[in-house]
Amino acid sequence: MSWLRKPSWWSVAITIVGALVFVRLGIWQLHRADYKDELLRRYAAAASAPVQAFDAVAAHPPQDAYPRVRVAGRYLADRMYLLDNPKHDGMGGVEAYVPFQPDGQSRLLLVDLGFLPGNGTGARPQLPPLPEGPQVLHGLYQPPPGTGLEMGGDALARQTQWPKASIYLDMQQVAADLHATLYPRVLALDADPASIYVRVHALDLSSMPPARHRAYAFQWFTFAFAAVVIFLVLHRAKRRPHKHKNAS
Repeated sequence: MSWLRKPSWWSVAITIVGALVFVRLGIWQLHRADYKDELLRRYAAAASAPVQAFDAVAAHPPQDAYPRVRVAGRYLADRMYLLDNPKHDGMGGVEAYVPFQPDGQSRLLLVDLGFLPGNGTGARPQLPPLPEGPQVLHGLYQPPPGTGLEMGGDALARQTQWPKASIYLDMQQVAADLHATLYPRVLALDADPASIYVRVHALDLSSMPPARHRAYAFQWFTFAFAAVVIFLVLHRAKRRPHKHKNAS
C-alpha cells in the first residue's frame, strides 16, 4: 500500500487491541439489550399466567421470572408506606404499600396496592381504608422497586405517624421499621375495576432499558471504527511533489 507508511508494531497492536475491546463491549451491550427484552416479555406474559400457591415461591422465587400467586392472610392496615411521586402521570402521586401477614407464616409480605394520582397541588391523595379480616390476594410476585440514589438516610425512622412516606423504598429499612422479617419480593396486586388504585404495573428497568443498551453498543462500535480511522490517518504516506523539467 503505497499510500500507507509502514507502522510500528506497537501502534498496530494498540489499534487492534483497542478495536477488539470496543467491539466486544458493543456486543456485550447488545446481549444485555436482548436479555432485558426477554425480561419484559416474561413480565408481560406473567399477568395472564395461571395462579400458583404463594408458599411454593415465597422464600426462593425463580430467578428472572415473575410468578402470579395466590396468598391468604390479613393486612396490617395501620402500617402503610407511600412511595412519593412515582412516574405514573404528570400530576404526581403515591404508590401505596402495606404489610400483609400470610396465614401460618412469621414473615411479612409487602403488598403494592397500586398508584393514587395527585391533583397537582402537592397535597397527599386521600387514602381509602383497607378491608379488615381475612383476605385472599392475587398478583405478581416481583422484585421491589429500585432505590436509586439514596439521599438523606433512612426517612422512615424519623417519622412517627402513619402512613410513612419516602422517595424510595428500601426493603431493609422497611423491615427494620416494622421490626419484622420481610419476604424478598413484593406482591403487585392484579388490576381490579372496583379499586380506586391504578394498577398498571411495569418492570422497573428505567435505569437501563434495552434502548439504552443499544445506544451504548452503537457508541462502542463507533469507537472501534474511529480507532481504525485514526490509525490510517496517522500512517498515511505524505505525497511527494512532482518534479517538472524546464522546457528547453
